[in-house]
Amino acid sequence: MTDRKPPGVDFETWADRQIREAAERGEFENLPGFGKPLPGAGEPYDEMWWVRRKMERENLSFLPPSLALRKEAQEAREAALGARTEAEARRILGHVNERIREAVRQPLSGPPVVLVPLDTEEVLAEWRRRHDASEPPAP
Repeated sequence: MTDRKPPGVDFETWADRQIREAAERGEFENLPGFGKPLPGAGEPYDEMWWVRRKMERENLSFLPPSLALRKEAQEAREAALGARTEAEARRILGHVNERIREAVRQPLSGPPVVLVPLDTEEVLAEWRRRHDASEPPAP
């Protein structure tokens, strides 16, 4: 739609004509998303929708770094409990504990980090309980 609205022509009439002519030329065929519902239809209006969608697509966090670390520690604990081997669980816990220690030494932006490294032996004891319970008894 590169034409300018001629003077004296009602805007709606001019816009409607531009759309009709484009549809007749087939310019609206094979557009991505054709025939699909509009994303977010029926949801409450959010003026920051595009920021939220971009952050989801890029896997970015809304949280300040100190709170994101707390979330990461919680997720690491769950990942360690779901690990296939004890060595893998130890590696996961070691990595997150090092990040926590670094955050205590060099404070992150956001609320203060009131997080202590995860107790590796405690988490591994729970890992062993879960895995012993899931294994069938030996004959």
